[in-house]
Amino acid sequence: MDFTYLIHTVTDFISQHQHLALGVIFLLAFGESLAFISLLLPATVILLATGALIGESELTFFTVWLSAAVGAFCGDWLSWWLGFHYSERVIRVWPLSRQPQLIARGHAFFERWGTWGVFIGRFFGPLRAVVPLVAGICAMPSGKFQLANGASAAVWAFGILAPGALGIPWLAKLFS
Repeated sequence: MDFTYLIHTVTDFISQHQHLALGVIFLLAFGESLAFISLLLPATVILLATGALIGESELTFFTVWLSAAVGAFCGDWLSWWLGFHYSERVIRVWPLSRQPQLIARGHAFFERWGTWGVFIGRFFGPLRAVVPLVAGICAMPSGKFQLANGASAAVWAFGILAPGALGIPWLAKLFS
């Protein structure tokens, strides 16, 4: 599959169907944060491109940011729950079963950093897919996990959307 085509297709869909945009953005952020899907979905790049649509559409930064943050929060929460509920059995499921080194790296990262690891892990590609799952497998208390999850989802969503939403208009003014 051509990722450039996928990115253009999704961003064109969001532009043409703004009434569905927040749902699509939620699903992209959810998928990017869910342990299994995030390994297959290039949602970060699509969300970066979506940030650029904010100034050119009826979408507001706050609603798009909130949709992305809630989607990311829910994806990590489900990953944690799967790890907590199914423990080690979950890592035998495809596509994680094909990348045992990723689980090992996520486990080492979580063991070293604990609650901060959940926050920091969201910002490092492949770790984003496994740290919440490993936190659940390690039976991290829900309250600590959700605090780090919520804070990191809010910061991550801002960081993904702001370059397109805020940076492009600023550059356009600078060079006009």
